[in-house]
Amino acid sequence: MASRSSRVGGRNPEQAGQAAWLATEKVNAELFTLTYGAIVRQVLHDYEDCVEEVNKKLDSMGHNIGCRLVEDFLAKTNTQRCGDFRDTAEVVAKVALRMFLGISASVTGWNAEGTACVVVLETNPLAEFVELPEQYRALSYCQMLCGVIRGALEMVNMRVECDFSKDTLRGDDGFELRLKLLEVMPEVYPFDD
Repeated sequence: MASRSSRVGGRNPEQAGQAAWLATEKVNAELFTLTYGAIVRQVLHDYEDCVEEVNKKLDSMGHNIGCRLVEDFLAKTNTQRCGDFRDTAEVVAKVALRMFLGISASVTGWNAEGTACVVVLETNPLAEFVELPEQYRALSYCQMLCGVIRGALEMVNMRVECDFSKDTLRGDDGFELRLKLLEVMPEVYPFDD
């Protein structure tokens, strides 16, 4: 499958992800994790502990971040246009997640049409130091990450669904994101030729 993978700046995705991670300015991991936790806690407070609304708000916040973050990603990685959704998922897993969060991920579980897969995260820095109280078991604590992926892919004309299919904070044995391609949107140009 290595021959099938997208080329990112003339390198395979694993090499590109590592190079992007090394070239990116770092923030203290504990500070990042605790800041994210404070954001989640504030959203819980703002929505009066309504977990369903908090999940939606975290996803929406992530979507807005992803819409802006994709420009930084494309500029720093010199990524070529991906041929299909498989290539795109590989770049998200092996380059983008590595570049921005420093985590390794793999893509598995493709459906026959090549429109749905599972991204398996080796670690999840957003969930460090976190234990959910019983009243928040339905909280998708890291839902912002799904929104970021959804927003970024929307900016490159792919409308997707993204959610956690496994979450250790909910008692699962790891972190897995389910990605499903809903639509490849046509290019829209702001002017007529």
